[in-house]
Amino acid sequence: MNRLAIIGLIIIAILIVVAIFAPWIATHDVGATNLSIRYLPPSADHLFGTDATGRDIFSRVVFGARISLQVGLIVVSVSALVGTLLGAFAGYYGGWIDRIISGYVFNVFLAFPGLLLAIAMVAFLGAGLNKLILALCIIGWVGYARLIRGQVLKVREYDFVQAARALGASDARILLIHILPNAIQPLIVQASLGMAGAVLAEASLSFLGLGVPPPSPSWGVMIEEARDLSTLQAAPHALIFPGLVIALTVLAFNFIGDGLREYLDPRQSAR
Repeated sequence: MNRLAIIGLIIIAILIVVAIFAPWIATHDVGATNLSIRYLPPSADHLFGTDATGRDIFSRVVFGARISLQVGLIVVSVSALVGTLLGAFAGYYGGWIDRIISGYVFNVFLAFPGLLLAIAMVAFLGAGLNKLILALCIIGWVGYARLIRGQVLKVREYDFVQAARALGASDARILLIHILPNAIQPLIVQASLGMAGAVLAEASLSFLGLGVPPPSPSWGVMIEEARDLSTLQAAPHALIFPGLVIALTVLAFNFIGDGLREYLDPRQSAR
């Protein structure tokens, strides 16, 4: 695995540790306000400074890691599971089943830009963490389904699959034992890249006021609260630190995805 992938793994490992032990790592109460210390610059007492209401930015960034990783993990897990089942079903049976699933259902979801569809879903369902996760799952499964469908279409024609079918193996056994284990590798890469997309989508929707509602310590909410001109002039650190954490998290997952692609595909390694 290349060096960038190792760097990405280290960053994500740190974020996971921070998310798990957030109550012990945070130095202040994330909801405690104190207008007498608003807009303080980074210092020994407030590592990332304070925001417009005197809340400690470092503590809010630490607890924000919990929200972002929770959203990413749940969205990717549910989307990958649903997409794998539907994609494998369509690719294996083909015919009118494939035409309905890939020809109609896929195209309905792919006809709209992902973020715009997520905004519409959240606007319909209402703001909140659970509703945000549901909206991202509804729009996120299609990419996994298309990927698995293509892999199943290829693997089902292999000789060992034809041999299993000739020996009388059931469709469920052929799919679960022979096809999916040999078609799952690209899904691992897609999942790592999907984590980056889910984290970015959560931050974007929270920034727009359609995700995690304030005063929850979401990175997107923190950027939204710090985006006005007076805050940028008085305390640019209130915007810089959550923005840097989002950028590092997305880059780390992308580095891991690129590294997995090279590791799982010998042609990529040779290139």
